Amino acid sequence: MLIYPRIDPVAFSLGPLSVRWYGLMYLAGFIAFIVLGRRRIARRPDLPWTAKSLDDLLFYGVLGVVIGGRLGQVLFYEPGYYLAHPLEIFAIWKGGMSFHGGFLGVLAALILYARQRKLAWLAVTDFIAPLVPPGLGLGRIGNFINGELWGRAADPALPWAMVFPHVDTLARHPSQLYQAFLEGVALFGVLWFYSAKPRATGAVSGVFLLGYGIARFIAEFFREPDAGIFGFSYAVSMGQWLSLPMIAAGAALMMWSRRQR
Repeated sequence: MLIYPRIDPVAFSLGPLSVRWYGLMYLAGFIAFIVLGRRRIARRPDLPWTAKSLDDLLFYGVLGVVIGGRLGQVLFYEPGYYLAHPLEIFAIWKGGMSFHGGFLGVLAALILYARQRKLAWLAVTDFIAPLVPPGLGLGRIGNFINGELWGRAADPALPWAMVFPHVDTLARHPSQLYQAFLEGVALFGVLWFYSAKPRATGAVSGVFLLGYGIARFIAEFFREPDAGIFGFSYAVSMGQWLSLPMIAAGAALMMWSRRQR
């Protein structure tokens, strides 16, 4: 059994400015997006993308992630708290970003981007889908550093069971690390391999939705559930409720894409 190594959430300070690990994880995720995006453009010259269009796309994506992720946390998970502390909504450097909210924010941003560039929306989502998982995994590492989103009680005999002293004395699953692997490593491997060859429009996006939805649904069995707007439940958590539409949409999109061949 392990003890959570209480990590200072502040990576370093420059005078009055404190730079937090959580923010650095997001920055690293955006850098990974650019590096992998340029690699994807190089290995798939059939795709109509350039380094300039990739940079523009990142700008839209960042806005979608930050605005949507924060609003998702506020509306889906902690509406009561933020209603009582409205100024805390803007304190994103403290953590508290919902993936499902960020996902909806990115979708909205990509719709705007596709319309302005006169591109097919699914062609845009197919391009970026393999570039997203590393950022998701890094975000989960940021959750671990912050000591938040800890796991459910685990058998103390489990070698990697972890006690989070700032929570209680129970041995718990380090679910943040489970999610970092499932969402950041496993999902990336599947998508990067699958997207190496030309696929029907919507296919790569479908694999992303299906893969993330399943990964998140599984991980929620090891993560201490959030209360959410549907109440507190160990049976079906808020994260699982929000993942079910993604799984259904991913499966439907994959079936639709096969008919477009």
